[in-house]
Amino acid sequence: MDGNGRWARARGLPPIAGHRAGAEAVRHSVTAAIEHGVQYLTLYAFSSENWRRPPREVGDLTSLLRFYLRHKLQELHEQGVRLRAIGELERFEPALREELERAEALTARNTRLTLTLALSYGGRAEIARAAMRLAELVRDGLLAPEQIDEERLAGQLSTDDIPDPDLVVRTSGECRLSNFLLWQSAYAELMFVDTLWPDFDAAAFGRVLADYARRERRFGGR
Repeated sequence: MDGNGRWARARGLPPIAGHRAGAEAVRHSVTAAIEHGVQYLTLYAFSSENWRRPPREVGDLTSLLRFYLRHKLQELHEQGVRLRAIGELERFEPALREELERAEALTARNTRLTLTLALSYGGRAEIARAAMRLAELVRDGLLAPEQIDEERLAGQLSTDDIPDPDLVVRTSGECRLSNFLLWQSAYAELMFVDTLWPDFDAAAFGRVLADYARRERRFGGR
């Protein structure tokens, strides 16, 4: 979800205004996903690299996340959304982690849409952690090295309970994955759109789905 800062600068507003507008775009996308029958939606909300931003902006982002968890969670719950979070969540303060745990517990049985928030997330670090866990199993005599394959490694990722993405969309005209779901996106369709994230509304969501529907996925076959 890229372009919050540029959206705010173009209007002479502080970065937090762009992040607030971006949070509203999340609401629009969740509603659009439900209307179109999408069952899994993963949003790159805060990357592991985002910790390098000015402390005030990081604080604004985490405060905004806490606000929406407290005041918009019931809306998600009533929509039948299951909320989950992946990433290095231990880097956040305990109070925010507790909010996330409460949100996950409240929505755990919802089945209409699984909304995954990637928070303090980095794809390379995720793969490294999965490799470390497999190495520990080998060390403890619970797994032989020759038993390690793609399926076992994927089972150690934070997304092991949801399907790999069919489509990865990046907004704001940037054409790179920026460390997002690197393993999981191996066969995903990629789409890069010029729309800044705060302007990514239900109509934009519908357009990317229509574009995706025109693509032919062969997974290396004919």
